Amino acid sequence: MRAAGVFKRYPILGYFLATFSLSWLGAFCLAAPYLLRHQPVPQLAGILMFPVMLLGPSLSSIALTRMVGGSAALGDLFSRMGRVRLPARWYAALLIPPLAILAVLFCLRQWASPVFAPGMFLPGILWGCPAGFLEEIGWMGFAFPRMSRAWTPLFASILLGLLWSLWHLPVIDYLGTATPHGAYKVHYFLAFTCAMTAMRVVIAWVYSNTGSVLLSQLLHACSTSSLIIFSPPRVTAGQEALWYFAYGTLLWLVVAIIGVGWGRNLVRHGKVEEQCAGSGRLAECQ
Repeated sequence: MRAAGVFKRYPILGYFLATFSLSWLGAFCLAAPYLLRHQPVPQLAGILMFPVMLLGPSLSSIALTRMVGGSAALGDLFSRMGRVRLPARWYAALLIPPLAILAVLFCLRQWASPVFAPGMFLPGILWGCPAGFLEEIGWMGFAFPRMSRAWTPLFASILLGLLWSLWHLPVIDYLGTATPHGAYKVHYFLAFTCAMTAMRVVIAWVYSNTGSVLLSQLLHACSTSSLIIFSPPRVTAGQEALWYFAYGTLLWLVVAIIGVGWGRNLVRHGKVEEQCAGSGRLAECQ
């Protein structure tokens, strides 16, 4: 009961503690047999860490939503996960990740090296969809609405993006195609953080204007799937860090456009109801 009281008083902190603990502990359990024998973790075991980690954001969100807000809050979460009747222009945002990735890779192929030619690994969608649909139950279903009450939505989304990037740390050396990243591991992680933080702002912008966790899930799934499908298969670790950084830079240009057009609240000036829906406070505004 004392723990439940702490979670109710500090729901944001409680969510991240629960999410990181569940995800990182699950990843460690898979890696522990090799680490305890002072052996390198096989690539297959590293890849399998990721689906285990997905349980952290989703289970933490569902449990804390029920604990903090009761059955009504849980019903609201599931309602936002089923919000599909939206203007078509917001569904067009799903094209941002694949178009940005292809634009970067085509430019690098043309001006730097043919090795940056996009791949076409279609099974990547099988990894992207679970990531999008499970993670966003937590990131946008629980964390962002509460963070955007404490800070402006723009700042909240950047902070969430940094924490989201850090959450990937146990599996960072198994992401991308140039694994392991060796001497470029830090470079790759920084480039990955650059891209994922900008993408988080884009996801938060869409959510703030629609209140749809489902659309956030779809956008996340498109982002992850596109990274896996189009990643150049023959790049070195250094080249992979380079193109991720270029991709992140392009996404930050998109964020700059959003900032100019929609402001720090990520919604058009005067659209109070839409802003309240995006922050989970629609009932308070009516």
